[in-house]
Amino acid sequence: MKYSIQETLRFPPVDGLTVRGEFDGGALSSDFGPMILRGVDRQIGLTERLAQAFGDSRHPSYITHRLQTLFAQRTYPIACAYEDGNDAHALRADPLFKLGLERRPLDEATDLASAPTFSRLENAASPRALYRVAQAFVDHFIASYAKPPAVIVLELDHSEDAAHGQKELIFYNHHLSVSHENAMPNGVPDAARPHVRDGHGLWRPSRRRSIRSATTRPLHVTRG
Repeated sequence: MKYSIQETLRFPPVDGLTVRGEFDGGALSSDFGPMILRGVDRQIGLTERLAQAFGDSRHPSYITHRLQTLFAQRTYPIACAYEDGNDAHALRADPLFKLGLERRPLDEATDLASAPTFSRLENAASPRALYRVAQAFVDHFIASYAKPPAVIVLELDHSEDAAHGQKELIFYNHHLSVSHENAMPNGVPDAARPHVRDGHGLWRPSRRRSIRSATTRPLHVTRG
């Protein structure tokens, strides 16, 4: 690339700091994704919507990390191929992940949340909180259209997913059955049921209020 021009990438400032992406050396990192995800999240407000739907029941005196920050910290690594919650141990001090979550990158006092924090958060989720989060996903999907669609078609497909290690809820046959809303790619969550194989017991969103057939739009469900 002898004649290429490496332009400087400019991003919104964080805590008074100028944030730029340059290609002339210095401190290098392979995890640039959080900066892009931060910009997208600022535009669509997904993690803020999810945090509001989840609800924060923690005592204010013991809160170090805002709920929206925790949702963002869990979401951004997944999008960057760090699916395991234990990855938070290695990423909590990563400069670019900290920048993506609007923290000073080289200050130890601004490290992100640890894996045990996410474990406590996930185990504190009530069925009602999960239901509200599902509603928030669907609201986000519908809001992604400039004009509400006349018809929403959900194509449900299932796949046999072997579970490894000591994953919760696998019970006796070590499999999860996962369904994918292939026709709704803009943030509608997959659904999984424990110890189910060959698609039996597939979760049916047409029977759930969280997939809002009450949005005055026809809802058609097909099974792959």
